[in-house]
Amino acid sequence: MKTTSAQHLNHLIERYPALSECKSDILSAFEILKDGYCHKHKLLVCGNGGSASDAEHIVGELMKGFVLTRKMPEDITEKLINIDPELGTDLALQLQGTLPAIALDGHIALTTAYMNDCNPALCFAQQVNGYGENGDVLLGISTSGNSKNVLYAAVTAKSKNMKVIGLTGSKQNKLESIADICIKVPETETFKVQELHLPVYHCLCLMLESEFFE
Repeated sequence: MKTTSAQHLNHLIERYPALSECKSDILSAFEILKDGYCHKHKLLVCGNGGSASDAEHIVGELMKGFVLTRKMPEDITEKLINIDPELGTDLALQLQGTLPAIALDGHIALTTAYMNDCNPALCFAQQVNGYGENGDVLLGISTSGNSKNVLYAAVTAKSKNMKVIGLTGSKQNKLESIADICIKVPETETFKVQELHLPVYHCLCLMLESEFFE
């Protein structure tokens, strides 16, 4: 792990001392994510309500620059310009490096079709079944840790030899028994759990960006 990545985690604990009990789990989640990206895999993220917004938020931080400038590699830049000098130059100057991630809540036509025809609780699982591959990572966000659609997705992910990370509140829950690692922030009320989820996943995104684009 790069020094800057470690600094991001230390700064998180400095700003949110209550998260000190989650430090080792955050680090373990980071290592799972880093290993996945090192081997050219992707991240799938799911959650309900506010956690669905968090899933979209996470994807937004990973799929484009967060705090660093993610310049395109020179070999890709050269290919773009060779294909079309004008369009390729624009692409080379403005495209940003990415860490592939997909939020499973955002595919309206697919999800409504599945929910209309099948068991709505399996909607995320169906997408994991379609998108997920051996070595990919699923991040399931659930303040209770017992959201059935997230649990179905986690079981499906494990069946495909994916790694599963849970992000929950502090209560004992079903997701932690399925996940490879579960970050349980030290709150129980939904809005308070969500308030601590954001700095946790921001930290993970910062650490990953530092690792791959610094």
